[in-house]
Amino acid sequence: MLVVRPVRSADLPALERLAGTATPRLTNLPAHRDRLEERITRSRQAFGQEVGFPGDEHYTFVLEDLERGEVVGTATVRAQAGAREAYYTYRQETLIHASQQLDVRREVQTLALSHEVSEASLLCALSLDPRYKGTSAESLLRRARLMFIAQYPERFADILAMAFPGYLDDGGESPFWNSVGRHFFVRDYQEINYLAGVRSKSFIAEVMPQFPLYLALLTPQARAAIGREHPDHEEALAEMLAEGFLRSRHVDIFDAGPVIKGERERLASFRRAAWHPVRIRPEHALPDAEPAMVANQQLADFRCVVTRYALSPTGQLMLSPEHADLLGVEDGRAVLAAPLALPGADEHDPGYDEGEL
Repeated sequence: MLVVRPVRSADLPALERLAGTATPRLTNLPAHRDRLEERITRSRQAFGQEVGFPGDEHYTFVLEDLERGEVVGTATVRAQAGAREAYYTYRQETLIHASQQLDVRREVQTLALSHEVSEASLLCALSLDPRYKGTSAESLLRRARLMFIAQYPERFADILAMAFPGYLDDGGESPFWNSVGRHFFVRDYQEINYLAGVRSKSFIAEVMPQFPLYLALLTPQARAAIGREHPDHEEALAEMLAEGFLRSRHVDIFDAGPVIKGERERLASFRRAAWHPVRIRPEHALPDAEPAMVANQQLADFRCVVTRYALSPTGQLMLSPEHADLLGVEDGRAVLAAPLALPGADEHDPGYDEGEL
């Protein structure tokens, strides 16, 4: 049985292992014991305090396999991406170069340094044990954060954002970094990625050029990498597009990976979620039904599981005693439920969203 819950101090060894096996290595989940300890401390503080609006809170969750007795995944929500320091991206722009004398008019694609995503809440730092890839556990870990946000909207921004790892070549190098950032830092991608995780990304913006980058002056390999996700994250991106996120014009300043965003009230998990009182019934007495994410309404003891979306004729959600105990609920207590299945990714326009992000 799998459950998503807030991180605990005892989860540190598991977080170290997950950070070390993430593919590719994640800037926002560094394999650095001190940074991970800080992450756990900040998360416990966020879950334990009263919050009226989004700030510098970090909420870190883990996925625990109770049968194995081990933590097999982790994911985080930053209440405000740029609460402590600006969250920098490159924004894709189009400039017009024209001359009446020469009868020339050209549209030129550029990248401009931006911190517009700073106001959004950021879903980040997801790493899952390879044994659980491609299973419902992956969707549960990724989307349980949305179930938490739905219950405590005052803690988060109206706009949610996610930055996906960008394309790397067969040698693990970023063509975009080699064409842009390496000229200013004289360090390879893996080294600078680790430094940014241990410190922050702000030093990148301090040294990178402040003027727009003309795409025509980059290498063909770098241009091809802009907005392209790492192959290991293609399914994850497709799932979040099916959730209702949209590709934005922003890309990561390291590897040019895509940044997607969504208005939380328009996401499928928010629109389809519903509160139901609990009715506890033996496992063998529960009717067949489609799987759903079910979450309790306890802040510091938040729990989210996958179980059947089985409703009684009076609208009660029927749970087995095991799931009810895991969620810490009794007969009559309300839980939030949302279908695990999402609309097909092909129903969503994969192009840019023309909004502010």
